[in-house]
Amino acid sequence: MLRSTKQLEKYTIGTTDGELGQVKDFYFDDETWVVRYVIVETGAWLSSRRVLISPFSIGAPDGVGHILPVSITKQQLKDSPSIDLEKPVSRQHEMSYLGYYGYPYYWGGTGLWGEGAYPGMMMTGVGYGGSEAQFERLSRQAEQSNSDPHLRSCAALEEYHVHATDGDIGHIQGFLLDEKSWAIRYAIVNTSNWWLGHNVLISPEWIGEVSWSQSKVTTSLNRQAIKDAPAYDPEVMLERADEIGIYKHYGRAGYWSEGAPRRAA
Repeated sequence: MLRSTKQLEKYTIGTTDGELGQVKDFYFDDETWVVRYVIVETGAWLSSRRVLISPFSIGAPDGVGHILPVSITKQQLKDSPSIDLEKPVSRQHEMSYLGYYGYPYYWGGTGLWGEGAYPGMMMTGVGYGGSEAQFERLSRQAEQSNSDPHLRSCAALEEYHVHATDGDIGHIQGFLLDEKSWAIRYAIVNTSNWWLGHNVLISPEWIGEVSWSQSKVTTSLNRQAIKDAPAYDPEVMLERADEIGIYKHYGRAGYWSEGAPRRAA
């Protein structure tokens, strides 16, 4: 199921021993467009400290109670490694954080999460797509990797201008992410400054560059194609039939298709 980051920002964190804090933002990898961490405002219990929670510990969101369940305790959150969210998160910070919880390193493979498509596949090795020896080898490679992550804030990207092949077309309004893989499937683009304000969806696969210095996102689509795209209503659940219509409009293969292009991890 696809979830709006705007909607999830209203969710309360449900630990194994009670509720604590609220979702404030998301860190995503701007190369793979996968959310790696949820940023949580803990409130008065931890002096309004902000902490990271990995999808490794997150269960299926409760859309009725607006709860994001996690398989960790309040004390674990309290004692988790301190990370200065005003600065870029380094690979060493990530290794410290993942080591604290006993989570595997998600980088080093060809999938969204190691060699797999979902974080849960790395936790158990079930359906991971390889032997235990291969899993251990990839883990060692990941540990030896010195490359820094490309983690960016979803909230920081909102309001960025979207530049089509023939001019500006709107701005980023939010994102839709897959609650199972935590991949960002669509950027919500508000075109109200150009046409009588409707929202459309574009896939990160069609985003060529993000200029953080110019607050601009460049897409390989032209303005007319975006203008004529199916309108997106945030109050209506996006079904697969709707997604098929979007991809058909742009003449692209869906991300669920065998022949669809994939970003390198």
